[in-house]
Amino acid sequence: MVLQIRRWLPERELVLVADMGFAALELLAALSRRGVICITRLRLDAALYEPAPPRRPGTNGRPRTKGARLPNLSEVLKRTSTRWRRVTVSGWYGEGDRTIEFCSGTAVWRHGGMPVVPIRWVLVRDPLGRFSPQALLCTDPTQGALQIIRWFILRWQIEVTFQEARTHLGVETQRQWSDKAVARTTLCLFGLFSIVTLLAGQLGQRARTAVLVESWYRKSHPTFADALAAVRQAIWRETDLLTSRRRHKMPKPSQALQRCLTYALCRAA
Repeated sequence: MVLQIRRWLPERELVLVADMGFAALELLAALSRRGVICITRLRLDAALYEPAPPRRPGTNGRPRTKGARLPNLSEVLKRTSTRWRRVTVSGWYGEGDRTIEFCSGTAVWRHGGMPVVPIRWVLVRDPLGRFSPQALLCTDPTQGALQIIRWFILRWQIEVTFQEARTHLGVETQRQWSDKAVARTTLCLFGLFSIVTLLAGQLGQRARTAVLVESWYRKSHPTFADALAAVRQAIWRETDLLTSRRRHKMPKPSQALQRCLTYALCRAA
């Protein structure tokens, strides 16, 4: 799929941000040869080496693919001589600004029988110990460490989208027998997610930022559940709670009661 996008957009810079499951040497090598920048998590015990030294004229045998073995990142993490740089990163997994420390370096990642991939590794830790140290890799060694970190935390929006779509829109609960129907339903649900988000952005300031707060769960920013409820409430208000068409007249509920009903129903739907 990524290679197809590269064929469609040959002049665009493509950055693939993925989790550790995509940290496969064959995949990373194939994509980096086509100019795709890949960023994934990296094992702390990954076998990293220095680049192969220049080949001397007249040397026999196959050219070397790696240089001297570098220490594992788990050892770099424990060394007192490691130089850490402290920065404040904005948008850290939906929590706003977060102060972190990182160190970085370049290497080649190699495993027996697998392609050799030049990378820039980035080791990240929290000075307050709120999350475990983690390592990242980028297949473009010329990229800066801070840029790699900023790219990687963009995964948060994608993960939240998948979680909200499963929770509120029923993704992964299709009951069709046809594979094509399942694929179409999933796309339609993700499209519905986008439509709800766009409609919520068109609401007034008060409705757009309304947040449901419980005694056991407090939040300062609206989630997709709040946006979905706000859109439902706006649509149902337009219908004005129409009553059934009968010959005899039936009094409509008051405006205050209508607001209470729509508020309760949009949360429970």
